[in-house]
Amino acid sequence: MDLNLKDKVVIVTGGAKGIGAGIVKALAAEGAIPVIVGRKASDNLILLEELQKAGNNAMQVEAELSDPAQCASAVQQVLARFERIDGLINNAGANDGVGLEHGSYQGFIDSLHKNVIHYYLMAQEALPALKVSKGSIVNISSKVADTGQGGTSAYAAANGARNALTREWAVELLPYGIRVNALIVAECFTPLYQTWINTLSNPEEKLASITRMIPLGKRMTTAEEIANTAVFLLSEKSSHTTGQLVYVDGGYVHLDRSISNS
Repeated sequence: MDLNLKDKVVIVTGGAKGIGAGIVKALAAEGAIPVIVGRKASDNLILLEELQKAGNNAMQVEAELSDPAQCASAVQQVLARFERIDGLINNAGANDGVGLEHGSYQGFIDSLHKNVIHYYLMAQEALPALKVSKGSIVNISSKVADTGQGGTSAYAAANGARNALTREWAVELLPYGIRVNALIVAECFTPLYQTWINTLSNPEEKLASITRMIPLGKRMTTAEEIANTAVFLLSEKSSHTTGQLVYVDGGYVHLDRSISNS
């Protein structure tokens, strides 16, 4: 399906690895111009060079998105080069384990900056350009806001905010024809997920126990599957979809877990 994304300029935060990289590649495959925004230029450049070797037009911006000034600078760099922004995919963040019992005020605040405040800042900075292009926003979120996880209060709060902001922005931006949706991820295998699994005493056993609980196929969601849905939501092919929380999780959140034993 042609998603009519050719030459559309789309910012992807956290675009160098994992889900973000999957989205960047899916955008490039549709002929869009993905902009990789991430904190390490060295990581960004690895993917950028891969895209350019394949003949794709793309850009990278090094930015620490917990710094409001760098959020503004990232958007301005994109506009300076392309003079337009057609889409924003807020994706950067990490489950950093800032809990209630053993957390701290500063840890909680820092985690919110890392996981949701830059969603607001990037959308605000990109908004004037999105109003011109009648563009679209997709917020990547997590099932933790629905299910809880334990020991990760800040990340749960951030994802609850991501979901609420999706609905709020969908309403606020209706007059401009800007659609806003969220894609909810449950168990998706990425380098960050692998790093977490490796911290456990029995990583292979733990991974097997998780995958057994995923109803569809008893397997992890792939970054490509997340990316395909994210790019569709961004595109004009989902032109009457806004304010939606779309779960790409193999039924993990909503289907009866008892079926995992069947």
